[in-house]
Amino acid sequence: MFQRILIPTDGSRLSAKAVQTAEQLAGLTGAQLIFLQVVPRYPISYFEGGISIPVSQVGQVEKEWSDKAQALVDELKRKAESRGLKAKALTVRSNLVAESVIASAKKNKCDLIIMASHGRKGIKRLLLGSETTHVLTHSQIPVMVLR
Repeated sequence: MFQRILIPTDGSRLSAKAVQTAEQLAGLTGAQLIFLQVVPRYPISYFEGGISIPVSQVGQVEKEWSDKAQALVDELKRKAESRGLKAKALTVRSNLVAESVIASAKKNKCDLIIMASHGRKGIKRLLLGSETTHVLTHSQIPVMVLR
């Protein structure tokens, strides 16, 4: 049925629910799990919401974020493999989360994306946006959304 399942994660409790569901489905279908965390780039200017730090430290901060993200997906991979599942760990650096999820799914030939949604409504949704909604509306690959 499914060969490769992409699971974008941010390490939250809600994302853990998506991981658990993906692992159960992979156990039934034999699909490979591909854990992904999109790592944002450091905001360079005040207008982007960044705190002014020396440019020399931006690379260090981004490396710390990338290392933390890689550790998270590596741990998810390790746990899945310990359960007898095939798994892969990926990180991508980008401020365009939804586009990175879709591109990663295409690049890895995934046939399903399983992700969580915080279910924001009203003004919060308008102000904060929804990466999940963006993936749902732009992906050519089926998307399973968990709340």
